[in-house]
Amino acid sequence: MRKVSDYYSKKAKKDKYPARSVYKLEEVQRKYHLLRRGDSVLDLGCYPGSWSLYAAEIVGPKGIVVGVDLEQAEDRNRPESADIQWICEDITRPEMIVAVRKIRPAFKVLLSDLAPKTTGNRWADHQQSINLVRTTLMLAETLLHPKGHYLVKVFQGEDFPAFFDEVKQKFKMVKTIKPKSSRTESREVFVLGMEYEK
Repeated sequence: MRKVSDYYSKKAKKDKYPARSVYKLEEVQRKYHLLRRGDSVLDLGCYPGSWSLYAAEIVGPKGIVVGVDLEQAEDRNRPESADIQWICEDITRPEMIVAVRKIRPAFKVLLSDLAPKTTGNRWADHQQSINLVRTTLMLAETLLHPKGHYLVKVFQGEDFPAFFDEVKQKFKMVKTIKPKSSRTESREVFVLGMEYEK
């Protein structure tokens, strides 16, 4: 397991991404093509910025990426990529929606690699994760275009099936994904919702 972790950490350094998490998004993108040229992308919990950078490369100069986090990501836009707008804000505050809509009223794709600060208590960590992902789902309902796509990280636990069902009610196709670059012992999975049905 540690060898796998080291492999992705070294690869991220070599590819000039600030975190190894980029390969989780890359794996989902290769299989499901949720990001396309010219798309508008909202990346919640974007720090340190790997997902935003990768999304910007895929959507290209005619696209746009808005990254939101409590911590300010380093501005490292790449050539031939979309412009990335960084917003330092809490996703649970109504002010965040106002700040995002000043840049773009709605988005084709909403991404979230957000995780709560873990305590080591599996039940408490799962509850915090579920609260966060429900917030991202509410934001998807508010900020996604019809037929838009949604990818969110969630910790598995007793409330996971109910959350999965909530996503199924709102999207045409829904999948649970455990990327190869996720640590084996991690309880994180990703829920992908394709084609938002408003």
